[in-house]
Amino acid sequence: MSRTLAELAATPPGELAVSGWIDIDQSRVDRFAEATHHTHWLHIDPDRAATDGAYGGTVAHGFLVLSLINHAIDQCGLRPTDSPYALNYGVDRVRFLKPMPIGDGFRVRDRISLIEAEMRETGLFTRTGHAFEIEGDTDKPCVVAEYLSVWAHK
Repeated sequence: MSRTLAELAATPPGELAVSGWIDIDQSRVDRFAEATHHTHWLHIDPDRAATDGAYGGTVAHGFLVLSLINHAIDQCGLRPTDSPYALNYGVDRVRFLKPMPIGDGFRVRDRISLIEAEMRETGLFTRTGHAFEIEGDTDKPCVVAEYLSVWAHK
């Protein structure tokens, strides 16, 4: 759903979109571990994680799932059409509510809601809510956060 900065600023709070499913496999977890130097066996050693861990195998990094916020925003077409770029302003109320086991068909999706949007001198400030859920697990999201962005004017 394409919107301009003015249209997004006028959008009432509430659900904006639900992203498509995003695959998270061991290869992605391994690359994230390497990039962040967080190479604990619980994330990168399936054999040890299966025997020594509590989840039957490896689990994704919570920060890996959190880092998918911008991908989900892009996937849902939520970037304002008249903004050349956005700057990350911060993340509030981040909670990692459950581990995300890696296995066959592991996927997450993001339920995105608008909490607030305010036009400022620097651009449109937005606070969006994100609730990542694991496919097949409707109990509660695995990661929730409020994401703060400033969408630049052209």
